[in-house]
Amino acid sequence: MAVTPSLSAADLPVRPLLAGGEWIAGAGAPIVVLDKYRLAPAARVATPDRAQAAQALAAAHAAFRHGAPPPFERGAILERAAQLVAARAEQFVQTMQTEAGFTVADATGEVRRCVETLRLSAEEARRLAGEVVPLAGAPGQAGRFGFTLRVPLGVVLAITPFNSPLNTVAHKVAPAIAAGNAVVLKPASATPLTALLLAEALLESGLPRGFLSVLPGGAEVAGWLVEDERVRFIAFTGSTETGLAIQRRAGLRRTQMELGSIACTIVCDDARLETALPKIVNAAYRKAGQVCTSIQLLLVQRPVARATAERLQAMVQALAWGDPRAAGTVVGPLISAAEADRVERWVEEAVASGARRLAGGARERAALAPVLLADVNDTMKVGCREVFGPVMSIVEFDTLEEAIARVNATPYGLAAGIFTQRLEDAFRAARELEVGGVHVNETSSSRVDLMPYGGSKASGFGREGPRYAVEEMTEARMVTFAFDRAP
Repeated sequence: MAVTPSLSAADLPVRPLLAGGEWIAGAGAPIVVLDKYRLAPAARVATPDRAQAAQALAAAHAAFRHGAPPPFERGAILERAAQLVAARAEQFVQTMQTEAGFTVADATGEVRRCVETLRLSAEEARRLAGEVVPLAGAPGQAGRFGFTLRVPLGVVLAITPFNSPLNTVAHKVAPAIAAGNAVVLKPASATPLTALLLAEALLESGLPRGFLSVLPGGAEVAGWLVEDERVRFIAFTGSTETGLAIQRRAGLRRTQMELGSIACTIVCDDARLETALPKIVNAAYRKAGQVCTSIQLLLVQRPVARATAERLQAMVQALAWGDPRAAGTVVGPLISAAEADRVERWVEEAVASGARRLAGGARERAALAPVLLADVNDTMKVGCREVFGPVMSIVEFDTLEEAIARVNATPYGLAAGIFTQRLEDAFRAARELEVGGVHVNETSSSRVDLMPYGGSKASGFGREGPRYAVEEMTEARMVTFAFDRAP
């Protein structure tokens, strides 16, 4: 699936969508996928009409009813897919450089983590199990035996974001397949090409027809899929506002929501800055800050605030930014010129209201030079709303209690980091920070694909990570035996 960003949109062929395991022409208006740095058409991708969306769901439902491959074979399919993704790494990297604006490092990281996610999911397919329930431990139940089975739910609808067009897709699709579900995937309209490449790998690995459909499109396509009662589980990553709308329409059906965030990392006065600061810079600016856990607010204890700001200023100013294909580029473009406009406007508003700009200010198309701010308060948009761009703000604090309160004051609760050598402070942060994950001597953006990942409050609920996602995408079925013996 080579990407050619040099033609006009009309010159580009329309790439088919995947419905019920078949590559077909879409009846909807094609999506024009832009090269995110050049802002030029790179591809056109088919979208379905309502009837085709219904047909894909019908195929998924029928495939599930017919029965998934046995657990060993599901694991083998996912392992073969992992091998194919690894073998096609260069193609995936080039595609993500084009449609997502990722640098080589960011795109390579996506591929590496996707391979790991597929392999972890293969392991989970083979060890899906319930538990023995000791019925005889209850009064009058002697002679009865019970156990639970973990059974798949049916059709899983995965709605995925642009900022992780490969690994987040894998985190939803692979555990669903491991659990024995059929999947209908609606990838982000800005980045559908990578999802289609992953689908090719899964089909070539032996995934039976009907168990995977990929339906590119916008909110209308997602709406058709969400409202169909054949969908038994909805896995969504995106904004809190969209997640709330989906949850209202889901009713009693089960969901997993990974939503918005204002990610914070705390630097205490005993932190080892020589190890903390490189991690902080990477966490704030990789993928141009377009990660839910990218550091937006860096809370720094006052005795080390000046040294931290001075060192960060030099490090951020030295970051290469712009063309994601250029050697050494660390910060590529945002997903669109409109998003670059918004982030740039928020920064200028903050500076006009008293914030100090320590780095940043230049722009090239949709790419912004990484921004470092100080003297930010919670009345500024960069201090109270999710920026989702290459902007980090330093906020000074005196006591750990004050820093924890600042993190908890946001409506979100996805993840937080804290750098300290004091065990008491680390454990206090772990107990009191109202987030889904607390990372000691790591940043808010620390993630290992096998761990449970998800948030609280307006950041959503449910957990990703293959083991935990498989549990969410199955249910426990209770089975009991009463042995009827003759008297």
